[in-house]
Amino acid sequence: MIGGAATRRPRDRPAWRASSDAWPVWRARSPDHDSPKRSRIVRAIEDAADGFGPIRRSRAMKVALLNVKYSANLGDGLLSECLEGALASALGRIAGAGGPIVVESIDLAGRTGFSSGSGLRGTVLKTLEGMPDWVRQPMMYVVLKTLVRTRLRKFYADSLAGVDAVVLGGGNLLADSDLNFPIKIEAALAEATRRGLPVAVFGVGVTRNWTRTGTRLFARAFSRARLIDVTVRDTRSQAVWNDLLAGRSIQPAGLACDPGLLAASRYGDCAASDRTKPVGFCITDPLLLRYHGEASVIGSDMAGWYADAISALANSGREVVLFTNGSPEDRAFLDTIAPALVDRGNGRVRRAEDFTTPGDLVRFIGGCALVVAHRMHACIAAYALGIPPVGLAWDVKLDSFFALTERSDYIVPDRRYRGGGSGAGGGAARHLRICLRDPADRRG
Repeated sequence: MIGGAATRRPRDRPAWRASSDAWPVWRARSPDHDSPKRSRIVRAIEDAADGFGPIRRSRAMKVALLNVKYSANLGDGLLSECLEGALASALGRIAGAGGPIVVESIDLAGRTGFSSGSGLRGTVLKTLEGMPDWVRQPMMYVVLKTLVRTRLRKFYADSLAGVDAVVLGGGNLLADSDLNFPIKIEAALAEATRRGLPVAVFGVGVTRNWTRTGTRLFARAFSRARLIDVTVRDTRSQAVWNDLLAGRSIQPAGLACDPGLLAASRYGDCAASDRTKPVGFCITDPLLLRYHGEASVIGSDMAGWYADAISALANSGREVVLFTNGSPEDRAFLDTIAPALVDRGNGRVRRAEDFTTPGDLVRFIGGCALVVAHRMHACIAAYALGIPPVGLAWDVKLDSFFALTERSDYIVPDRRYRGGGSGAGGGAARHLRICLRDPADRRG
């Protein structure tokens, strides 16, 4: 296991086994279930901070995190806030006495606060989805380069004024969806390089979907930066970084876990362990799943799949609360399907209020007995709080997290909902119930 020699649990005794007459407290079975991973994160943060320590001396020190903290997807804000606090603590231990330490996030999209986002993005994504690559990619290159030239370059320059060091992380930042991150990260790191600032990469996800242009932009950004430390969040990301960048005079990547695993430390222990608590079911717009993940996994009738799965859970006697991570596309999709889901739920299905901050999301998850989600940071927050997550397969990054935490058995395989339609969700719900029993009870 990454992060320490934790005792591996026997595979015939799952950590969150359920039965008809008892709901064992998962945390009580394993009070240190994530401490090796927390230790790995803290050590990796201290390794990165150690390179910054000499800067401090007797004055204030300011470190900027480059990420997408203020994305409408509150999972991005969650991991950003976790990393801000942990890095400030690590710098305080390493740098010793002196002025105050300030760690602030710079949102790569130029946002400066949490908001519900714009509904226009869904329209844009639908338009892009219908375009052939040979039209879409050159068009987005021009659009994003123009955005950098007219607004973001000045935003990065202003935000980096007075900064002593830069950390890129965390989140799935080294991905290439229509050149979005390659262009923005290259521009932000170019400004850091111009100022001679040391740069660390921490706990990021790395995908293998880079275009030739995206690869060139990432390679230029990291080869020119004053790079002092690199860690990524899983072995798959490590392999991709090393394959695509390490041969370009860029140092290989080490390993750290996702900063979101520090959620309990950042937001407090808000977890409930009562079987009477509801199942939190995170709803994600299939448009986003297709755009950011593997299109072949997502069926043509995800609304029908959700309805069948949630109704089957409700009919088994469980209370189900529907929520989103905050994306406006997810909220709009839930607005569309929630009335029918509630009507079919026999009084056991309801919708949560929309969240406005990462803390709101974490506290809601803390009140659940189980969380079911495509969204990775809903699963990570649940795991960090000691609440069992069940993942809905759609992207290799989710598979990587469940493999890291030795919970690969607790992902609903994509074959159970590819194609959507009537009956598919009921099969998934049966799989969810089976996930809560001994593996010997599973039927595949």
